[in-house]
Amino acid sequence: MVKRNLNDLLYFVTVAREGSFTRAAALLGVTQSALSQAISGLEEKLEIRLLTRTTRSVSPTAAGERLLQAIGHRFDEIEAEMDVLTEMRDKPAGTVRITCGDHIVRTTLLPKIAPLLKNLPDIKVEFDINYGFRDIVADRFDAGVRLGDTIDKDMIAVPIGPKLRMAAVASPAYFANNPAPKTPRELVTHRCINMRFPTHGGLYVWEFERRKEKLNVRVDGQIALNSTPHIVLAALEGLGIAFLPEEEFHPYIEEGQLVRVLQDWCAPFEGYYLYYPSRRQPSPAFSRVVDALRFSEPEHQ
Repeated sequence: MVKRNLNDLLYFVTVAREGSFTRAAALLGVTQSALSQAISGLEEKLEIRLLTRTTRSVSPTAAGERLLQAIGHRFDEIEAEMDVLTEMRDKPAGTVRITCGDHIVRTTLLPKIAPLLKNLPDIKVEFDINYGFRDIVADRFDAGVRLGDTIDKDMIAVPIGPKLRMAAVASPAYFANNPAPKTPRELVTHRCINMRFPTHGGLYVWEFERRKEKLNVRVDGQIALNSTPHIVLAALEGLGIAFLPEEEFHPYIEEGQLVRVLQDWCAPFEGYYLYYPSRRQPSPAFSRVVDALRFSEPEHQ
């Protein structure tokens, strides 16, 4: 049996997943030329092309995709087992990669994770700010953060915050020239700030509920955005009514810069969860991060 160079296989897996020799070389800590030579050598030994190279991208061939599916998860398992070995150290160590939105990092994740990182300096946390629904397995994240009703059933979901409510708001200047809506149906006569989903490109349909009566409203307006900070800014600029989780608007409502309407139509719903694959073998560092982020309902006196 001819022994294979495991480094060459690892190099192939990394390039195939990253779709770039530049990014793969940076992750592996090798030069692009060394990486390219290793892949070419592997293809020569196997006598089959594994990667299709163009000036803009790199992608696996049919044979390369088969090899990636066969061995890629094996390297993940080895990496996970190496992480578990840190249990034998006095302190947990390693890097935890989490994909999430900007607002949840500022309001929840950083405040909760800061004490842990100060006490355990060998743990590192990398946040990937992204408003789309990343495939955390394919993109090799340890975990992601989403609202509870958007998480796949095969994932472990850990609550990291309380239930949320939506809020419909606009600037005082906007309402000075437009009567405030009394019901969600009246929104169709208003200029509204639409949100376009980063993943599939569709516009968000505003959802309301009051005493078990549910209404979905397709709004219209002069502007559509795909990130919540910019929607808040557009509302502050008087461009129309915006609709986001109330925590996005809270400081501006408190200061009178935004006015809330339709509050009785905004029922509570499941908040943010940290989620990760059920088959994942958690490292000590990852377990400590999960424990630090976990939310528990306060006990009533």
